[in-house]
Parts: sequence; structure tokens; C-alpha cells
Amino acid sequence: MTKVEIFRALHRGRTPEKPLVLPGPWDAASARVLEEAGFPALATPSAGVAASLGYEDGKTPADEMFAAVARIVRAVDVPVSADVEGGYGLAPKELVERLLEAGAVGCNLEDSVGGVLQDPREHADRLAEVRYAAGDLLLVNARVDTFVRGVSDPARAIERAALYVAAGADCVYPIGAPTTVLPLLRSGIQGPLNVFAELDGGPSPTELGELGATRVTFGPGLQRRAAAALREVADRLT
Repeated sequence: MTKVEIFRALHRGRTPEKPLVLPGPWDAASARVLEEAGFPALATPSAGVAASLGYEDGKTPADEMFAAVARIVRAVDVPVSADVEGGYGLAPKELVERLLEAGAVGCNLEDSVGGVLQDPREHADRLAEVRYAAGDLLLVNARVDTFVRGVSDPARAIERAALYVAAGADCVYPIGAPTTVLPLLRSGIQGPLNVFAELDGGPSPTELGELGATRVTFGPGLQRRAAAALREVADRLT
């Protein structure tokens, strides 16, 4: 099987107590640690990669983000999906080419730009173009930003998700959704459901799976935890 076939297979047949857990490496070294820990695939966080490169979240130049993803891919044997934010203004065909050149088997694409939600039908059209350009070579995770942009009604997220799935998205990611609405989202969204997990104090991946998550990601949580640990060590050395 190819890496993308392996990655697709990992999303199928998940049981509620065992969602797919995809930790987020921010560089080659962290990717190797996570692979050695036994994770079957990885998913880069744009904010974590940005921090490792010295940028604020959302400010990483496209060339540097794709180069970072390529270094992570080269460092490990497991499949790697890449968070490419809103696509950096690239045409769908070019975006897909850049992802494939970097060796990614999947991508996150957000439906807000500069903190503003995009028209869902226009975004669905863009997702359809990405799907057409990628064929079966990328697993497309469509991020739904309603909850993080102040729209708390789950129905709005479900409406967007339906458009994105119809456009060819393989997975839907309603980032920031409260755990209380996850069962409702699960019942209203077709296909795999990506849920964000907090590292401290939030539900475990198993608990999120029981609430409806097919796969669980952590955003930049691991990178920020590592930075905090380094800060503690540095403080003891001064």
C-alpha cells in the first residue's frame, strides 16, 4: 500500500473507544520522537510549525511552510498530513502540486481567512477544485471555523460540513466545538469527524471518540508543551 492508502485506511472502521490519534510534529526531530512512540501517522500543526520557524500563527510564508513539511516527511516513514491554513492564496492545482512535492498525504484547509469566515459555497467550490486536482492522492480535511469565529449554533457547522463533504472533503474538522455538541455534530455530519483535544484538563482521546470523534488532533499543543518544558530547564540554568 502507498502512504496515502495507508492514511485513508486508518480513518476507516474506527470504533468509538479507539479514534485515530494524530499528534502534531513541528520539525524533523519531534516527528521522529512521535514515530518512535508508535503513532501510525502524523499531522503537522501550522501554529506549531510557525513557532518553530519564528513566525506568529498565520504569518508563515508558503515556501517556508512547505519546506518545513518536506523536512518532517523526509524524517519519518509514516504518513504525514499537513496543515496549510487557508491555502496561502495558491490556486488549487498549485496548492496540490506543492503538497505532493513536499510528500504530504493529506491537508487541512480552513474556511476562514484573516479571522473572517468565507462564503461556504465559494469555499466548497475551492475544495472541489482541490479534490479534482488531487484525485485520490490527498486526504482532504475540511476545517469548519464557525465555533472559533463566534458562531455557536451547531446547525451552521453542520450546514457547512454538508457542503464540504459534497465537494469531496474526506473528513470534517469543526475546530473549537464544545464537547457537549459533539454527539449532535456526529449525527449530522457524514464521514470522519476530526476533533481537537486539549492536552491539559480536557477529555481524553477515548472520551472524545465515545462522543463522536473519528480522529483526534492537538493543534500546536505538543509544541507549546515542549517550549514550556524547555523554559523550565532554562530557568533552572540561569
